[in-house]
Amino acid sequence: MSLNDWILALHLLAAFSLVGAEVAFSIMIAALWRTDSTERVTSFMTISRVATVLVIAGSLGTIVFGVWLAISKDPYDLWDGWVIAAIVLWAATAYVGQQAGQTYGTVAMEAERLAKAATPTSPAVAETFGTSRAFWFHVAATVLVILILIDMIWKPGA
Repeated sequence: MSLNDWILALHLLAAFSLVGAEVAFSIMIAALWRTDSTERVTSFMTISRVATVLVIAGSLGTIVFGVWLAISKDPYDLWDGWVIAAIVLWAATAYVGQQAGQTYGTVAMEAERLAKAATPTSPAVAETFGTSRAFWFHVAATVLVILILIDMIWKPGA
């Protein structure tokens, strides 16, 4: 196997990590939909931490190894339209994903604090785990990840 083969393998592994994290976050949001239970939200904290590590590793791995491949592989250039589109989509995904994660994370930490204080419910938790701003940021991040996958698979203009 050549170095480029290894870089491609690592790029694909990072992409799987990113997609896996999006799926995990989507399942958590669906499972916690409109719940006001602080204990229920707290029960998902471990999964959330693992998914956060996956999304960070996936995000960093896809951009680093993707740029590396665009530079080192002969048929591609960093300035190809589909590569630039992927980088722009990656940056947009990172931004909206971070916005969703910050809001959900803040509410989850508050739910954890309330659960320890024996407060079983919270209207703020129910509001956030519904059709909130965080939810729409998560939806946008998911759509952007799908667009990145489409761009990477079909490489329009390549």
